[in-house]
Amino acid sequence: MRRPTRLSPSLLVPAALVLLAACGTEKPGAGPAAGSPDGSAGSAGSARVTGPAASTAATGPAASTAATGRGGLDARARALGVAPELVHVTEAPGYALARQSVGVLGDDGFSATYVARETGARLRLSVERGSIDARTCPERPVGDLPGERTECVRDGGLWYRTGAGRHEYARPGDGHVVRVSGEADAVPRDVLRAAARAAHRPGAAEAAALLPPVSPAATAPPVERGDLPPFGDGAPRNDVGAGG
Repeated sequence: MRRPTRLSPSLLVPAALVLLAACGTEKPGAGPAAGSPDGSAGSAGSARVTGPAASTAATGPAASTAATGRGGLDARARALGVAPELVHVTEAPGYALARQSVGVLGDDGFSATYVARETGARLRLSVERGSIDARTCPERPVGDLPGERTECVRDGGLWYRTGAGRHEYARPGDGHVVRVSGEADAVPRDVLRAAARAAHRPGAAEAAALLPPVSPAATAPPVERGDLPPFGDGAPRNDVGAGG
């Protein structure tokens, strides 16, 4: 009688053991990281931020703050040709700023117009370098037209000036003069006086609402043309004879 053939224990390796051995060679946590489709991301401790989120600091709130900070606002004034220290704002009941009127006056002075909401009367605020006293007050016409006769009256720390159908309050400052003027029959004197006294250097929020933003063209360098020769009349071609 033949005895059953016994297989050696080394040959009896179940398939399950093979699979377990294969799984055991992989460390916990290895493999594709969560949210990484190609498995290229490392551990959470070494994650790097790229793409749009990385550039937020250059184009988000920080950039907005730079545009409305004191440096950015001064640049907006200079883009108009106005010295930043001459920029002023004022207040008058029933009057609103006409922002399109904001601009340079003279060399580097400042000018803005406020319009009455109900009547359309205009109140002009202007600031220029210089001074004003009893001698110089009558020299400058109220309406800025040569030959006008100007009357000056001291009113507290202000000068009340009249001439050519207009009147104005002038307030001397530190190296500059603030003027608030309007048509004599349209803007009451007490409105001018109050607006002259209320005129002040704007805060950041006031200046941001007052000054137009800087156009990119205003700060862009001049375009260099490569087709113009360094001699002749500057035309792109100078190799033609007389009569062109």
